[in-house]
Amino acid sequence: MDRVATTADASGGLLVGHDGSPASSQAVRWAARIAARLGCPLLVVRTWSLSSAPRPSTWAAGYVPPLTDFEAAVRERLRADVAALGLPEGAGVTCQVLHGAAGRRLVESSRGAEMLVVGSRGTGGFLGLVMGSTAAQVVGHAACPVVVVPVDVQLDGQPTEPDSGLAKG
Repeated sequence: MDRVATTADASGGLLVGHDGSPASSQAVRWAARIAARLGCPLLVVRTWSLSSAPRPSTWAAGYVPPLTDFEAAVRERLRADVAALGLPEGAGVTCQVLHGAAGRRLVESSRGAEMLVVGSRGTGGFLGLVMGSTAAQVVGHAACPVVVVPVDVQLDGQPTEPDSGLAKG
């Protein structure tokens, strides 16, 4: 039986969590810029469960595909989401999906990483919170430094880039 991944090796690179939310997209863009400046690889991770995974192409009424098919569907969605971010060519980005709870999987995968980057808010929870539960969990338990990229929303509802006010250099 094929096994699905539950940990990622981010040794010597930046690890960033992406759940499909605008905040996590901002975190990936920010982490990609930092990884490029540091000349290190960027590993983008999405965690999943059966309830959050997209339906695999092998799904049919009365048939539940193996977990590896769900894993492949999540990986395909993550790669499409990251490609849509328009990161620079040659950015050294790798995508990996992990089965399990986001906070736990990111903390486990933080061993050996130079930095863990997450958005301040994800897709779940209460909108009024400044920091989501996954961000709070990794800040308290990660094995490497953690950056929580804040979400700043413009009047049109679209997130602004966290570094937009900084001088380029």
